[in-house]
Amino acid sequence: MKIVRAGAPKKKPRTSERESMEKSRASEPAAGTAGYSRRSRLDKLGVKTAMRVALVGLDDRAFLRELQGRTANVAVGRPRKDTEMILFAVDGPAPLQRLDTLRRAIVRNGAIWVVWPKGQSHIKEDMIRNAAIAHGLVDIKVIAFSETLSGLKLVIPVAKR
Repeated sequence: MKIVRAGAPKKKPRTSERESMEKSRASEPAAGTAGYSRRSRLDKLGVKTAMRVALVGLDDRAFLRELQGRTANVAVGRPRKDTEMILFAVDGPAPLQRLDTLRRAIVRNGAIWVVWPKGQSHIKEDMIRNAAIAHGLVDIKVIAFSETLSGLKLVIPVAKR
């Protein structure tokens, strides 16, 4: 005779190898995602259909194609006036001096995503945040842009819009 206590956990039935592989595949991030999130990179960035976007210093053809799949209004190299979102790639602190110019190119409620290489000692999130503050911007979000790049979202403070 077996004694089972109330509330004792029941043994789970064994999962077949095939079911286990399907669960494993389902837990992998989808294409165009990075980090733990299952949302697409464009969704994490906040890219909307027909949004005016500029890529500055970000030489990634696959991302450009991905972006053009969502909006045809993409400038490469130099943002147009009243751009809603700028993706600005930096590999060191010197390019951060351009934040003031980029701030003037975005609409009042627009955003600048600064993208930088992960794990580098010569460019860190705090350096970007300090440069942003010096140029009248604040950071509101950080994401894993890719396996090798991080992104920090900068905006004009609400009080200054």
